[in-house]
Amino acid sequence: MIRLTLYTTLGCHLCEALEAWLGRLASDEVALERVEISDDEALMARYGVRIPVLRDAEGGELERGFEPARLADWLAARGWLDEAAWRAAQEGGGDRPAARRAETRGGRRYLG
Repeated sequence: MIRLTLYTTLGCHLCEALEAWLGRLASDEVALERVEISDDEALMARYGVRIPVLRDAEGGELERGFEPARLADWLAARGWLDEAAWRAAQEGGGDRPAARRAETRGGRRYLG
């Protein structure tokens, strides 16, 4: 399972795009913890103009992950890219994919 944190805020359409691409391109089930930045001054200062920001367990961050090529590169660098799904997305023109079914368990959002 891939465990990631998404720094986001309510109504962020770019965050929704990132989640849709992540669900399509990740090679394994994703446990996505969503962190609402508007509730915290420090998070607003750090991420306010950068969201969506995806963070891995080692602290590596990805800005603009809603851009499929950037997300694919980031996932590939960690060994988490579904290469076949990425090739299919490239052949299909790279339109925003339909989001996979998601469920929330214990405060974390799981895609897959």
